[in-house]
Amino acid sequence: MSLGMILLVVLTLLILFGVLQRVLDRMALTDRQALFLVALIFAGGWLPDLRLGMVSLNIGGALVPFGVCVYLFFHAGTGKERIRCLIASVLAAAVIYVVSLFFPADPVTMPFDPMILYGLCGGIIAWLMGRSRRSAFIAGVLGVILADAATGVVNWSRGINQMLYLGGAGALDAVVLSGVTAVMLCELAGEIAERIARGRTNGSALQGGQRA
Repeated sequence: MSLGMILLVVLTLLILFGVLQRVLDRMALTDRQALFLVALIFAGGWLPDLRLGMVSLNIGGALVPFGVCVYLFFHAGTGKERIRCLIASVLAAAVIYVVSLFFPADPVTMPFDPMILYGLCGGIIAWLMGRSRRSAFIAGVLGVILADAATGVVNWSRGINQMLYLGGAGALDAVVLSGVTAVMLCELAGEIAERIARGRTNGSALQGGQRA
């Protein structure tokens, strides 16, 4: 089982045990909706790709995650958040594309799967720029998809008549890893910031009581 599939299984267990309740609330998703989407991504990853000319779309690795991004985009709190997540998506895609230039086209010759690195890069950039969990998830997922699309466009512009695979051929791992990494980093950063704020508030209250 690939890394992406393992992450989906772990997410399912965390959702069932209520560990991700606060994260889902802030992403405007219920437990049932989240479980349904995870199931769609998992099952869609095993289904045949959809072919549109020179583009091959994987249902679990591209179509379903993109649909989730559209849903979250329209549920974003403000217009600024929507603009920020689009900018973060482009930046994440640019970083992933540049990083991919340093690796050979055939990952078989590499000691590790570069898709894992792409996913981590996308997640970290998405977290740094996205701020909110919705924006971070959108940027993490779209960053990987846009980077793959950019690679295909560049190849076509050079006269390379090569099929563009979106969400397939291992990209599902990068998409899932990028989105999960971005959201989890946001949750961790938010939790740390809240604890620091509570510590300062308690400290100020304690000092006020001592003065009284």
